[in-house]
Amino acid sequence: MKAFISWSGGKDSALSCHRVMQNLGIHVTHFLNMLTEDGTRSRSHGLEPALLQLQAKAAGVALVQGKAGWDDYEKEFKKAILELKKEGVEAGVFGDIDLQPHRDWVERVCKETGIRAILPIWNEGREKLLDEFIDAGFRAKIVVADSKYLDDSWLGCEIDREFIKKAKAYGKIDLCGEGGEYHTFVCAGPIFEKPVEFTEEKKVLIGGTHWCLALKVGNGAKNGNY
Repeated sequence: MKAFISWSGGKDSALSCHRVMQNLGIHVTHFLNMLTEDGTRSRSHGLEPALLQLQAKAAGVALVQGKAGWDDYEKEFKKAILELKKEGVEAGVFGDIDLQPHRDWVERVCKETGIRAILPIWNEGREKLLDEFIDAGFRAKIVVADSKYLDDSWLGCEIDREFIKKAKAYGKIDLCGEGGEYHTFVCAGPIFEKPVEFTEEKKVLIGGTHWCLALKVGNGAKNGNY
């Protein structure tokens, strides 16, 4: 069965991809990612399109990028799915953990477009998922932090066991950031043939609500070339 990954560039979609890639009955052929209306950033994680393109290339899959605002997001997402169906895609893989409204939306959209919805990490323990992510050899850094919960010192933190210890001690966020407390960029791991090189740029506060770590393609003093 051919499937696409609803791809954010972060840890949950990467772990979901890894799990289904290990299932011989599912062949991941595409990453599907939604950009802002002007196409300059990814809708959820604020990543440059070029970084997502490098991830897809490293994973050996095609990248499909749509453009949408929140008002027409569903319409454009469905349009992208229908195009993928023409290439034989029969399922979509999503990295949601336990937000029921998200699952309801995913299942409805997939049903209305005639594909199967797969949620491989649904309703699993947070620390268990992070342990699996780390043990599998993935590397990821925090690139977005909701300022209601985290300050800019969390930007650039690697998702490792030190992070788990720190986040548990802090006690104010979901360990996996399921409530949007933070988002990540995955730069290495078992789904990639080689690491994705990037340079960390400046930290900025967007809209007074979210701290963002700007990333650029390439390497430098601070980079993801592990």
